[in-house]
Amino acid sequence: MTTNKIEIKDLTVNYIENKRSFNALHNVSFGVADGEFVSVIGASGCGKSTLLSVLEGLYAPAGGTVQIDGKVLHGTGTERGVVFQHYSLFPWMTTKKNIEFGIKQARHDVKRSERGKIADEFLNKVGLSGFGGKYPSQLSGGMQQRAAIARALAMNTEILLMDEPFSAIDPKNRVILQDLLLKLWEGDGTEPRKTVVFVTHDIDEAILLSDKIVVLTAHPGTVNEVVNVPFDRPRRRDDLVRTEEYSRFRNRLLSLLYNDIAERIGGDEVVL
Repeated sequence: MTTNKIEIKDLTVNYIENKRSFNALHNVSFGVADGEFVSVIGASGCGKSTLLSVLEGLYAPAGGTVQIDGKVLHGTGTERGVVFQHYSLFPWMTTKKNIEFGIKQARHDVKRSERGKIADEFLNKVGLSGFGGKYPSQLSGGMQQRAAIARALAMNTEILLMDEPFSAIDPKNRVILQDLLLKLWEGDGTEPRKTVVFVTHDIDEAILLSDKIVVLTAHPGTVNEVVNVPFDRPRRRDDLVRTEEYSRFRNRLLSLLYNDIAERIGGDEVVL
């Protein structure tokens, strides 16, 4: 039996608000294999970001467990890199220094003299060569998120957690960043792929990037279905979206989302 890199079992998370407890996630279970790219989608309020916060080690579950490499997760750890929705660069550091800081935190074996070289390497990979001396305020939103991705990759963590990293980016740059992430993650076959858990509202983004998609229902967040993405890699957006298979698969995911919403508000089932 193959052990998953990440194993989530009967995960339940409660919140206290105005002295009342409510259930954000309830009995959520799924696994993520080593080197797998898994997206989590669902309606607003279904607990996607809460789930990622648990994986980061920021929230303790009320029930169930999260295991990484067979060990129960307790708190944050340097084996997990995070890319947030809102860039999260330190404004008082240059772009290069932001990346060097991430390397320092996660890779204690790397000498100080080597951090700059590694930072330059990853700035080049995300198309930011020549911008290492700029401060975040001097970069566009898309460039800041490129830098955040470079920092996460330079940390060389085994697991990458991404919380709607492109949702605040304009449509053109969003497409560019999706393609960049896909290229960096797929790699050239010489290095093992990162294990990625990626939260998104965008179905097309999830299909393009993922090996598997976890569809959550809302109030409380539960697993509606775990769907394997049936398209071979490497993937190219222009070729993929023109196929009938893509349209059918996309409509299947839309039906899962819309029927959950319709059920909760008393509407009719949607057939696409």
